[in-house]
Amino acid sequence: MQKQLISSGTKWEDIVGYSRAVRVGNVVEVAGTTAMDGDQLIGKGDVYAQSRFIFEKIEKTLHEAGASMMDVVRTRMYVTDISRWEDVGRAHGEFFRDIKPASTMVEISGLVHPDMLVEIEVMAMINE
Repeated sequence: MQKQLISSGTKWEDIVGYSRAVRVGNVVEVAGTTAMDGDQLIGKGDVYAQSRFIFEKIEKTLHEAGASMMDVVRTRMYVTDISRWEDVGRAHGEFFRDIKPASTMVEISGLVHPDMLVEIEVMAMINE
């Protein structure tokens, strides 16, 4: 099977050695995604705004890979403060209310930047 690498073009992909997403066959894995837009953090202090921005970024990445949010079968959300789970969940529901992928949300001690409040990754299976 051919492996398709999808890049966001950030310098970190080459430094760390990763891709924004990888498609193999009908499976698309989207790497952990934060609310960074270039060097700017979107939604500082607002986990809901960060989550919405992340899901929008993920949606664009899936389209590049030939998939859509309808193809998502798994989401994983890593939050720095689990007491704010409802804000992350609300954003998740706005994108996946009818899709209902398997989903996990866990609290972590921190992310790469102290103002990042959430990181999200998804897996999609394209129905070909």
